[in-house]
Formats: sequence, C-alpha cells, structure tokens
Amino acid sequence: MTIINQCPQGFRINRYALKLLSLAVTTTSLSLSVSSAHAASSAATIEEVMVTAQRRSQNLQQVPMAVSAFNQYDLQQLQASDLGDLQNAVPSLTLHEGDAANAVVYIRGVGQIDSLAFADPGVGIYLDDIYLGRAQGAFLTVFDVERIEVLRGPQGTLYGRNTIGGAIKYISTAPSDTTTLDLEATAGNYDRQDIKASISGPLIEDQLLGKLAIAQLTREGYSDNAFDGKDDGDKDTLAWRAGLRWLINDRWQVDLALDSSKDEPSRSRTPSRETPVFGVPANTDPFKVNANFNRLSDLDVFGTGLTISAELTDHWRFKSISSVRSMDYQTELDTDATPQSLFGVFVDQEQEQWSQEFQFSYDNSDTLHAVVGVYYFHEEDDTENGIYGPELIAAGNSLLINSLNQQDNDSAALYAQADYQISESTTLIAGLRYTQEDKTFERQMEAYPNGTPYPLQLGQGIEVYNSKNDDSWSDLSPKLGLEFQANQDVLLYGSISQGFKSGGFDGRADKPEEASPYDPETLTAFETGIKSDWLDQRLRINAALFYNDYEDLQLSSFTADANGGFTQLFSNAGEAHIAGAEFEITALISDSFSLDFNLSVMDSEYDEYVLADGSDVSSQRELVNTPDLSSRLAAQYQLDLGNSGHMIFNADVSYRDKTYTTVSSSEVLAQKSYHLINANISYLTADDHWRITASAKNIEDKRYITHGFDLSNSPGYQLGYYGAPRTYSVTVAYQF
Repeated sequence: MTIINQCPQGFRINRYALKLLSLAVTTTSLSLSVSSAHAASSAATIEEVMVTAQRRSQNLQQVPMAVSAFNQYDLQQLQASDLGDLQNAVPSLTLHEGDAANAVVYIRGVGQIDSLAFADPGVGIYLDDIYLGRAQGAFLTVFDVERIEVLRGPQGTLYGRNTIGGAIKYISTAPSDTTTLDLEATAGNYDRQDIKASISGPLIEDQLLGKLAIAQLTREGYSDNAFDGKDDGDKDTLAWRAGLRWLINDRWQVDLALDSSKDEPSRSRTPSRETPVFGVPANTDPFKVNANFNRLSDLDVFGTGLTISAELTDHWRFKSISSVRSMDYQTELDTDATPQSLFGVFVDQEQEQWSQEFQFSYDNSDTLHAVVGVYYFHEEDDTENGIYGPELIAAGNSLLINSLNQQDNDSAALYAQADYQISESTTLIAGLRYTQEDKTFERQMEAYPNGTPYPLQLGQGIEVYNSKNDDSWSDLSPKLGLEFQANQDVLLYGSISQGFKSGGFDGRADKPEEASPYDPETLTAFETGIKSDWLDQRLRINAALFYNDYEDLQLSSFTADANGGFTQLFSNAGEAHIAGAEFEITALISDSFSLDFNLSVMDSEYDEYVLADGSDVSSQRELVNTPDLSSRLAAQYQLDLGNSGHMIFNADVSYRDKTYTTVSSSEVLAQKSYHLINANISYLTADDHWRITASAKNIEDKRYITHGFDLSNSPGYQLGYYGAPRTYSVTVAYQF
C-alpha cells in the first residue's frame, strides 16, 4: 500500500481510505443539508438500540466502548443466515467458517485460526451469556434471535471467560407473555430449502411462559466433484431451541433453555488446488474439485442453561448462570484435493463442558454502577485425528498416522467493574480480573505400515509418542477508563485494558521434547472514541481509535522437518502491534431513505516472529485476517403503498483490502482486494403479518479466498477455501 501520511504510532492511511473517508464526509454533508430541510416537517429519528454489553440494559449510544448491535429487523435486511453474514457489517471483523466446521473469528487482528481443540478461541462467542468453549459448534445459525452484539477489544472485567480480542453475544428471543407464531420458508439456487418456525406464549397465565423454535436448512454444495459426480460441501442442518420462564414473583425469575443442532451434510468441503499437487494441475475453477476423501462431516451440539435472576433490593441484583454443553464432531477432509489418497485428514472429537457464574450488580443511576462476578469453567475434550496418505509413498514420504489428544481444562475467575460518576458529566471506570487456568494434556501418537486399511485404529499401530503433561497459569487483568458526556447526544470516552488467553500444549507435537507448554497470550489495548447523534437524531456518527500491544501470539504453522518430512508446529512465535480507526455512520436522508457506512483502517506489524530454528522472520510476515482497510456502504429505501402495505429496497457494497489467510503469509493464498455487492427487495402487508423478500448476494459472482493451507514446505503445495459464489433466494414469512 502507498503510504501518504505517517502518524506517531505508525498508523497509515492510504489513498483508498481517503476516498472512502471523503465519501463518508460527502454522505454526512448530504444528510446535513437534506435532513435540515426535513427537520421541521418530520419526527423520524434513528432507532434507539438497547444492548447488554456491560451486563445491564443500556442505550448503545451510552456504552463507552466500540459495540455493534443487530436486532431482528437488521438481521432480516442483512439476509443473515449464519454469523458469517455479519463480517462486512462490523468494522475490523473477520468471521467465516474454517476448514473443519469451526468459527474463525478475528477482531482488530486478534483471533485464532487453528481448528483443533488444544487452541482456545481468541474471540469469545456467547449464546445467552454462556461461553461456547470450542470453535466447532460456534458458527451459529441465525434463527430465534432477538439481538446480536459484537464487542471489540478485551472484555475480561465484565465476562466470565477470557475474551482477549472481543466478544460476540447471541441473544435468543425470550418466551413471550402473549401468544406469537413465526413461520418462514426460503428457496434459492443450489437447491436451497430453509424452513424456520417458532411459537411462544404463556403456559400458565402470569406464571409460566414457554417457547419452541426450529430451523431446517438444506442446500447443495457450491462445488461439483468430478470424482463421484456429486456436489461437495452441501448443507443439512436441523436446529432447535426451547425455553421456559418461571415468574416466581415480582423480583425472582427462572429461565431454563435447551438448544440442539445437528449438521449432517453428505460431503465435507474440499479446498481448491492453488498450486499443482504431485503433477495434478492447479484448479482453474475453485468450485470444480476432484477429491476422494470427503465422505463425512457430522456435527452434533446439545446445550442446557439455567438462569436465576433476582432483584434483591431496589439497587442490588443477583444472577446465577449454569450450563452443561456437549459437542461431537466427525469429519474427513481431503487436504490433497485429488482423487488419490495422498493426504486425507480425519477427526473424531467429543467435547463436554459445564460452567457456573454468579453475578452481583449494583445500580444507583445517580452515582454508581458496579458488577462483581465469580466464574468457573470445566472442559473435557477427546480428539482423535490423523492423516491417511498411503499413496504419498510414491513421493517418498508415506503418511499413515493417528493420534489421540485428551485435554481437561479448569478455569476460575473473579471479575469486577465499577462506573463511578465523579461529576455531572464525567464517569470513572475501573475494573479488575483474576484468572486461574489449569490444564492436563495427554497425547498418544501411532504410525502404521503401508497397506494398513482405513480407518486407522489406535492400539494397532507403532507407538511413536505418548506423554502426559499438566500446567497452570494465572493472570491479573485491569481496566481503567473515563467517559465524558459532553451533552445528551455526545459521549467521549477512553480506556486502557488488558486481555489474557490461557497457555496450553501443542496438540500436533511429533516428539516428546516438543510437548512443553506454550505460554499465554497477553494484550494491552488502548481505545478512545466518540458516540454522537446529530440533527435531532437523524445522523449518528460513532468512531474509535485503538492501539493493541500483542505479546506471545500463539501461532500454528505447517513445515518440513530436518529430513524434509511433514511436521506441524504450535508455539508462541510472535509479538505484534495493531493500530486502527473505525467509523460507523447512519444517516436518515429522508423519512424513506437511509444510509449506513462503516470503515476500518488498520496498520499491523510483527515486532517479533521467531521460528523453531531461532531466526526472526518478522519483517517477512503479515498478521492473519487483518486487512489494512475494510468498509461497507448500505442504502435502504422504503416505499409506502398505503393500505396495500409497503416495500423495502436494500443494497450494499463492501470492500476488503488484501488479506493474508495463513500464518506463513503465503502470497499464493493471500486474497487481493475485492468488493461484494448484495441487494434485496421486501414487500410487507399493511398489518406487517406477511413478508416476501427476494435476495441476491455476491451479485458479481466474485471468487475470493477466506481460508488456506500452506503446505509448500512439505508435502509441497497450497490449498484455498473460497467464499460463497453468487446466490439468490426468495423468502416468505408470516408473523402473528
């Protein structure tokens, strides 16, 4: 990128950023002039958004941190079917499905790309305040949702589990005190057929409320597989949620929630050959594959949650959040992407977790808000995985290995945060978190002679590795902030906070001496920002500047050993800093026409990246999933049809700068800058009971890499996973 301005902290602004900033200024100026013309004749304002980012209900504009929130209506206009559809609508967010049905989430350059269970996520995903411990099962389907909140930056002083990079909060709908019914059916290309239904209402008047929501989502895969003539990477998901709310009295309430999802496509997702693989040429079309090891991809998730809420006094509140969850995942991944059995990866994972959180909050709206919590998390994970590559012997390096990782994780934390109003307009924020992490890790690895049939059974191979390790880590993470309410429409704030992510053990170690624990990650985050409404709440401008000092990055890589054979590494290889600016602008141009604009500019750089041989390659590497610039401009127009109802027209264009998808900073797998265009049209009846929507995504049918495997050192090739091609659909919904 061409640098035209150098700021004190190394923050870069490029020409494209200036063009987009200019567009934002133009948009703002247009809204100023047009809105002024309408101000006298219209009372329309930007909707007030209520969030629980600070563990209490607040207007989004009063929360002194960078938060993006999406209610049911917003998600409908986005045509969001899963969490990945939020990526372009949130500044500094990268969110997509990885190679192994895992949620890959990065916020402001902080995340985790590895899909195996020994690596903890860098961004916490919460379902109704319950932390989802594994990346598998966390790429949530969007249904039965009241609101989704995306919190940027460390959140440890308010949340039970470590959230070093940020948090995504999925808040499902609460049982209703009146009977409601929602039905929705969607049909689209690739034989997409989605059905969603929910019912909610009182079971015992004023005492017991209930709800049940079900979603069945199916489609063919985006890729055609020449090996068997079938599509590759299809979708077949059945998910449901049920809830009961017991209103004991005016002060006590009990919520019981159950959720389940089962994803059983007939084929896993095969990557595209971005380079030749042992004489098989690279793909010319990423959605034309030829693979023989893609016959399995099953993901089952089940969870229960019990929340007890009480108003102890007029100022004190108590909440207990108890949860038990389980996840089973089996897959076969063809990571040679050829019809030969060269490099097939198989995974069989079973995970169970339970957590308990006790939270006390004090709310004296005149002076003090405080939250104190105690949290405990226990997890057991057994992951059997290996490589089936009998035909790789032709290349002189046969691979037939299987391993079992057994990990127990205990995490306890005490956290507190207080917001104290020191004057009529100024509030001091102080928080502290103590975390204690204990992990036990046992790894067994076996190799098999060529000719051993698949599946490879543990106990029948030649033991090459067997070790058991345990370790503990503790951390004290503070937060200090200040907010200034300049007037009722303008909030200024600043904060310094620290984040922590536990250490662990390399679940890919090939030798006992490589089994030593890796250290925790730590992050010191600086943020300052403004939240503001203008022109009688017809123009909203929120902005934030941030700087992250990132230490002991936990990084995974694939390379070659001393003999040229394939090996995998996971270690604390790096230190980095990330500086950035974020803008979110909403403008009501008229009562019928509105614009939304967001922009993220980031400057990221490794300060240190040390390889296993001791060499520092920081000058040769770029941070994963941290584009220098990303943005989105969305327009909405509502057409009033009188007694016939109304129509809503939506269109958006998003841009993402060059993005490195692998830790190795492979240029082959780096996605060059690209843009996507989406649009949809909705018709709603006058009583709002019926809605019909026609939608198209990626209208220009762009091809773009979201995820990759750099195996260039060994066995000698590179593979890329691509985002969805052009899709279109029609949705019919009924609400009563």
